[in-house]
Amino acid sequence: MARFEMLEAGFGAMGATAQADILFELGMMYATGRDCETDVVAAHKWFNIAAIKGSARAAELRSELSATMSKADIARALREAREWMTMH
Repeated sequence: MARFEMLEAGFGAMGATAQADILFELGMMYATGRDCETDVVAAHKWFNIAAIKGSARAAELRSELSATMSKADIARALREAREWMTMH
């Protein structure tokens, strides 16, 4: 995750599509456990942010993932996404 967060400073200069693509990839990374432990809360968070940035595919995967999550985990993911959006 750190390698992606280093790019955050440049998000403002990127187009919305590029931002959504990077955020979608973060969601995929956590959903599949690619280069990290599988974390459905983190995956939902990044899919949610990517969807806000315009990724229709992220919105679909967020919805599918939600069906497998507890209400507490969904609430945590939404809270983390909101905090990230507030800071960035």
